[in-house]
Amino acid sequence: MTIGPLRPEDAARCAEIEHDLFPGDDPWSEDAFRGELAGGNFYLGAHVDGELIGYAGLGLTDFESSVHTLAVVADRQRGGVGRTLLRTLLAKADELGLPVFLEVRTDNAPAIALYLAHGFERLGLRRRYYQPSGADAYTMGRPANRD
Repeated sequence: MTIGPLRPEDAARCAEIEHDLFPGDDPWSEDAFRGELAGGNFYLGAHVDGELIGYAGLGLTDFESSVHTLAVVADRQRGGVGRTLLRTLLAKADELGLPVFLEVRTDNAPAIALYLAHGFERLGLRRRYYQPSGADAYTMGRPANRD
């Protein structure tokens, strides 16, 4: 597996993965991914034998960062891909000395466990955050690592 910058040519595959993983909500389109890449955010792709199997994105401001997305194809989940992507995002935030925030579905126990294991805390609850399903989300945060 190689981790590197997400490329514009990965946008179509990202949209396919989104539709497979998040059919009950509003999955991101190819154009949404292209917009995120053009916006100067920090996006990564995980590739195996040239095939995109996961991606993650970190929005950056002068004062904070936020995990915009993190996804791994279903048959590669729980194999360390998501953990590696998250750790790479967190390393970037730490390099910049920024706290990290995110939203996660309250029913996504594996993702919540991953975030808790990496220093995140639950900060609040956003009712009906995900649409159109109406699923709730936890807001989670991790303080800046200023070492």
